[in-house]
Amino acid sequence: MTDTWLIVGLGNPGAEYSHNRHNVGQMALDELASRVGGSFKAHKARAQVVEGRLGIGGPRVVLAKPMSYMNVSGGPVSGLAKFFDISPDHVIAVHDEIDIPFNTIRLKIGGGEGGHNGLRDISKALATKDYLRVRVGVGRPPGRMDTADYVLRDFGPAEKKELPFLLDEAADAVELLVTEGLLAAQQKFHPVKA
Repeated sequence: MTDTWLIVGLGNPGAEYSHNRHNVGQMALDELASRVGGSFKAHKARAQVVEGRLGIGGPRVVLAKPMSYMNVSGGPVSGLAKFFDISPDHVIAVHDEIDIPFNTIRLKIGGGEGGHNGLRDISKALATKDYLRVRVGVGRPPGRMDTADYVLRDFGPAEKKELPFLLDEAADAVELLVTEGLLAAQQKFHPVKA
């Protein structure tokens, strides 16, 4: 196994989805791609990929946006992990999370998928839940709005003003995760309870 990291931004392909809450993972990958100085190119594993290094002399990373729909992200993720010889403990899924407030980042390894079908499909394809997740908070749907309708809508006007900062923070979280590890990243991005 190599010491390369596979960083996957979850979302749906196509311009009509590109600004949806569900695609915040892919938006964060665009920020990471600009940091490694690369542009996405098609890969045979049904994904758009950028290869590079995070930081000067930093770890080698493969940034990937599956070109499948969110609910079937597992095939492209598993295909890329095999192609680049990357073990699940070096896979990071960056995804939207309704169970944490908008403008919040949380990091974890393993655990449940919380009803997130993209994560469920990745866990099935990798045959383990033990991969890293950078959870980007998009908040809960208002009132009785259906969750699927909510995540498949664009961010609201107030959220759009904050979004560049959130994406920058998500990219920072990924960078810290690969350079200093999960604990250091959690200490920086998880608020300390009084």
